Amino acid sequence: MNKNKKIKAFLLKALTNKKKITFDLKKSKKVLILKYDRIGDMIVTTPIFRELKQAYPNISISVLASHANKDVIKNNPYVDNIYKNYKNSIFTDLPTLLKLRKENFDVCIELEHSVIPHAILRLKIIKPKKIISIHKDGRYGVKGSEIELYDFFTKKDKENHFGKIWLDTLSFFQINPSSTKYDFFLNKVEKDRAKKFVNSLGDKIKIGINTQGSFPEKSITDNYLRDICLGLRSNYKNIQIIILATPDQILNKKFFISKFDFDFVECSYPTFSINDVAALIQQLDFIITPDTSIVHIASSFDIPIVSIHENNKDSYRLWSPTSTLNKTIFAKSSYGISNFSVSDVIKSSSEILKIIELKQ
Repeated sequence: MNKNKKIKAFLLKALTNKKKITFDLKKSKKVLILKYDRIGDMIVTTPIFRELKQAYPNISISVLASHANKDVIKNNPYVDNIYKNYKNSIFTDLPTLLKLRKENFDVCIELEHSVIPHAILRLKIIKPKKIISIHKDGRYGVKGSEIELYDFFTKKDKENHFGKIWLDTLSFFQINPSSTKYDFFLNKVEKDRAKKFVNSLGDKIKIGINTQGSFPEKSITDNYLRDICLGLRSNYKNIQIIILATPDQILNKKFFISKFDFDFVECSYPTFSINDVAALIQQLDFIITPDTSIVHIASSFDIPIVSIHENNKDSYRLWSPTSTLNKTIFAKSSYGISNFSVSDVIKSSSEILKIIELKQ
């Protein structure tokens, strides 16, 4: 180990040194869960809220969320308080972190997979009595298990799905989860708007297509979208395809539909929030999408999925769909989905459509 790394290792251990506190788990009143990252991550975390609240109904559950993912849990009955974290700047977040410190939390659940300095600094400011986390990769030659700031680590590693890894934190509370199902709660306005739109399209099988990935290389291009629409239509006449669209995508998607004169394809209403998207997905018969948060939204409602994933089996294992009926198409590239097989998408979609038809 070089001198610079040794210094960083020393400082890391010094910063995370902590006097152990005697703790009666049965007297826990307040739990804070840190999940200030992406939308999909929050969805995959939701079983923790439910299983913890059902086991300890009197515990108050607070969540430190991000601007991007906070709406995922705004209607969640198992979450008592939501705080917003910006992550990019400790100084920006300091008022919120100091507010959390005053709450004097009994337990904090932190779900980072490696030793992250900004997460440690936030924990030091919040100062909960007990900090539990998952099996961690080390940093600067210091093993995660050597960080004294943490009182408990789970045993599940990255050979498991993230949902199971994160849910394993509840073993600290001696909870054996009854279900790994995700939760996504919607209000009446959100649900009614989606239901009205989908019902207006008649009684055909409703297939949603989401084209947007987390970056351009993970998105479905118009040429691929055209071929998927034509392939589905050639095999099934009783279908209605709905292309999901945010407000800035509406004109582009409508132009696409008119360009090819697709009378069996409709653009969705403008989805202003992730809850708008979720409400629409809940009304679909199945959905085709790149690997993104849409996969986890559909999984929360057990909607059949055909997902298109980059050729990275490790990533797939961690983030794979959990809907009862799901198919995955792997692209040739390990970065993005720009060269996936449309024929494989059509084949997998046809298999799902046959099952849907049998159930109708």
